[in-house]
Amino acid sequence: MTSLPFYAIIKSNEKKVGYLMESLKYSLVQHLKTVSYAHKKMIVGFDGFIDEIIHAVDKRMDSHHFTRIETMTQFAKRIERAAGLSTNIELYPVQVKIGGNGPIMANALSQHESDITYIGALGQPNIHPVFLGMPTNAKLYSIADAAHTDAVEFLDGKIMLGKMSCLDDVNYDNIIKELGESGFVRLLDETDLFATVNWSMLPHMTDIWASIATNILPQLSKKAIKPIFFVDLADPEKREPQEIKRALDLLKQYNPYFNVVLGLNKKEAYDIGAILKLADEHSSLETLNQALYNYLGIYSVVIHPVDQSCTVIDGVFYHDFGPLAKKPKLTTGAGDNFNAGFVFGLMLGLRPHEALLLGMSTSGFYVRQAKSPTFAELVQFLADWDQNNID
Repeated sequence: MTSLPFYAIIKSNEKKVGYLMESLKYSLVQHLKTVSYAHKKMIVGFDGFIDEIIHAVDKRMDSHHFTRIETMTQFAKRIERAAGLSTNIELYPVQVKIGGNGPIMANALSQHESDITYIGALGQPNIHPVFLGMPTNAKLYSIADAAHTDAVEFLDGKIMLGKMSCLDDVNYDNIIKELGESGFVRLLDETDLFATVNWSMLPHMTDIWASIATNILPQLSKKAIKPIFFVDLADPEKREPQEIKRALDLLKQYNPYFNVVLGLNKKEAYDIGAILKLADEHSSLETLNQALYNYLGIYSVVIHPVDQSCTVIDGVFYHDFGPLAKKPKLTTGAGDNFNAGFVFGLMLGLRPHEALLLGMSTSGFYVRQAKSPTFAELVQFLADWDQNNID
């Protein structure tokens, strides 16, 4: 590992930035062409949403043509003008797809010929048909009915309107009821990745982590090369500070058995930094990332703003800018695809800054093509990015 943080190397000589970035992407492409990537074992859970992607109509010309409200600011002003009155905003459905951080992340990881076990809210008494479109290398276990999200998308973000009372059934007892304790232990003992995401929308997730730590972890074998335990809080703003702190403090209990990775987008990272009194809105990403890493005492904290990403691993800060899409086809799920690419890079044994590139390439492909890349498509996207051949 380099003696200086990758970000620090870049900052130390700005004239070399272009050369350094191109050579890094090029060398990664060459390495990925030789790496054995298939048949990694992964467990992902525990949410499940049916996502309806929606555009808000600005002006309608006829029954088939309309202009779209393109930005969240325009949408907010439309609502603000109606304060004290009323207004009607037409919502045009674009697509119905699998939703929830877990299914989207699992779907992205399954493109790499991985052996996926997905446990979550996929429908009761039967799995909802939308989830049956997931690749056949994903084995599905449903423990609750699926929630529903209306995702109103804009060029600069999205508004997620969720109906999720059914997620109260996502709890430890239902996991064990579906898998059996011995079955759950066996799965965790053989996995390369255990990802539990969308903490903020699952009211019992903290208790699930605590129950696994108490009942399951002591039955696992400790490995020289630890599997990854990945956690995504998914916009914790609506949760109480003491509950956020309790959840984060639990993560240390997984350290003997897993390399624990916490993934955050920019808003989530600054919110957590403020709650823990580690940083404020004026803090740099480097200061914030390092403070979160030091406080949590886990393997990695990774932060992914829209146009860049960074992580701290082994006390070293790494940072890189991403291939920002000017007119993305789909943004819902972009963060989950970044997470999938990043942890997949770690599973392949890539260096931290290379894993960041893999995460941003996965997300970059996804927002442009409205689907997750296969391994070959991921390598090609990275090569195209290196040659500035992407829009």
